[in-house]
Amino acid sequence: MDWLGVYYYWAFAALLMIGFYAVIAKSNLIKKLIGLSMFQSAVFLLYITMGKIDDGTAPIYHEGVSQQIFSNPLPQVLILTAIVVGISTVALGLGIIVRIQEEYGSIEEHEILGIDER
Repeated sequence: MDWLGVYYYWAFAALLMIGFYAVIAKSNLIKKLIGLSMFQSAVFLLYITMGKIDDGTAPIYHEGVSQQIFSNPLPQVLILTAIVVGISTVALGLGIIVRIQEEYGSIEEHEILGIDER
């Protein structure tokens, strides 16, 4: 297997690490939420690319076709559901961040923790 030929795995690893870095290292809650979204997108990319089979077609059976290679549609179906859950998670996170901004006057994690310690 050629390591440069599987570029989607490199894209997955890069997106995953960028998202993970943003969630762990950033103090701004909006940036953390964007990092979480990137992390989710990387996982979506991984599952979608794993479901693709070279020379595979859609799993539609025809009369007289017996030696056809079919792609598995299950990863794509599961990812569609995961995308909806991911969008809902981001929307809920934004709503919580708006409420935190109203309560504390900041969306910086260290400032919020400083206010809570008083």
